[in-house]
Amino acid sequence: MKKLLSVLIVASLMLTVMPAVLAVSTGTGIGVDITTEDFAPQVFLCDSRVVIDDNTEPGRMTDGGETLYERMNNYAFEGEQIQWDVIVWDKNGIEKIEDVFVSVDEDIEANCVFNEEVHYVDDSCNARILEEEVGTEGNPFSDNTAASYTCTLTVETPDSMYGEFWATVEALDLDGLSGTMAENEYWFFNPIVALSVDGDLAFEDVRPGTMTYSETLLVGNDADDGSGVRMDMFISGTDFYDSSSSGAKCPVTNQLSLDNFDYFVTHGAYSSQDDSRADAEGYLPIGYGIGFNDPNPFYDEYEILQAGPKKGPYYLSNIISPGAEMAITFRLNLPEPCNGDFDTGSIFFWGEAI
Repeated sequence: MKKLLSVLIVASLMLTVMPAVLAVSTGTGIGVDITTEDFAPQVFLCDSRVVIDDNTEPGRMTDGGETLYERMNNYAFEGEQIQWDVIVWDKNGIEKIEDVFVSVDEDIEANCVFNEEVHYVDDSCNARILEEEVGTEGNPFSDNTAASYTCTLTVETPDSMYGEFWATVEALDLDGLSGTMAENEYWFFNPIVALSVDGDLAFEDVRPGTMTYSETLLVGNDADDGSGVRMDMFISGTDFYDSSSSGAKCPVTNQLSLDNFDYFVTHGAYSSQDDSRADAEGYLPIGYGIGFNDPNPFYDEYEILQAGPKKGPYYLSNIISPGAEMAITFRLNLPEPCNGDFDTGSIFFWGEAI
């Protein structure tokens, strides 16, 4: 019994010890800390960037809602629009974009319209980060990371928009990060448009049946300095009358016809001698009109100077920049017989911003 008991005790000890020897595997873990980059939105300007005419004063070439092809400098008037098509890219997801807008001198002025999600863009968008091109066949935008927007800024009244401003498109995400279109633009909104006339139009002691010439006048573009407003120039006039009761007659009634007036003009390299409408002396007739495009139209008939090359419908010699002037001399062919002092009537100069 003692022998058997001792054997059992040994066996029991062996069973107790063996699991500790055979189960040697063990394990532990470490924490994971992943921080995702807060990616600032990127804004890329694509090929569609236009200036659009308003509906109240359409231009010579365009009607309301059409592209203002004749606008050569950075100025715009109330009701005209500047429109950009842009791509907004955010690696954190396009749903993180809080707002896409046009800013004017860093103030939010107009919100953009979402068009669609995009994966590919053409080369005109110049979509890249440093040297890496994105949105290409080999490197498309991932799902839900890029979208196209159309942004339209309409010029407001001079009360809120007058002077020179920076304008651009910006995107703001929910983390407060923003991106700006690289192609900022500098605009003069609602510039003052004005003409200057230096000199007097006076004919004194004119002998009936003779021609006489006025002093030379300077007609200039007096728009705001720095605005870049170019003016297409026109001329018109009325008949003339004697304001006193003098028994005027010239030659058959108390009216001096506008047809008796002509003018000679020089501007830069050109003069009215180069104008096909001029007579042998280089003088041009004046058409009737008391308001711009009244009669309608002035175009192709009432330009002050039609000489030299054209750009579209415009005679380049007839366009004056801010501070520039035309020199104009008038000729009066006074009928015979003629009696009276004709001091009532007008010759008008018109400038249309283009």
